Amino acid sequence: MSFIKNLLFGGVKTSEDPTGLTGSGGSNTNDSNKSNEPVVAGNFFPRTLSKFNGHDDEKIFIAIRGKVYDCTRGRQFYGPSGPYTNFAGHDASRGLALNSFDLEVVRDWDQPLDPLNDLTREQMDALDEWQEHFENKYPCIGTLIPEPGVNA
Repeated sequence: MSFIKNLLFGGVKTSEDPTGLTGSGGSNTNDSNKSNEPVVAGNFFPRTLSKFNGHDDEKIFIAIRGKVYDCTRGRQFYGPSGPYTNFAGHDASRGLALNSFDLEVVRDWDQPLDPLNDLTREQMDALDEWQEHFENKYPCIGTLIPEPGVNA
């Protein structure tokens, strides 16, 4: 909602995040409390995470090693038609570790969580680098947990 308010009423400077989600660049006079609030916080089941894919919901959430990141401001990469769109709304850990964007490396919401126990040391190192990138660039908003009776 803050994006629409900012668009209509000009509450954000052009150097700031136009969605109003990051809270950087000063306070927004029209919506000053929003920058301090997380978009969503808490636990996510894979089924819940899958809705935040840029299609079903404008927000884009991606999980890596059980942490869920809000990648909405990286829409050009993770949103519809972006090069990493397969990761939106999913656990991207295996794909990032393997440097693969194929659909086969991303599990569906009704499959068990990926334990990643068959990755090589080199693949785990690559995943470490990706996770550090996400931690430095996007807010961590929750934890990916298995849904009882579905992902266990």
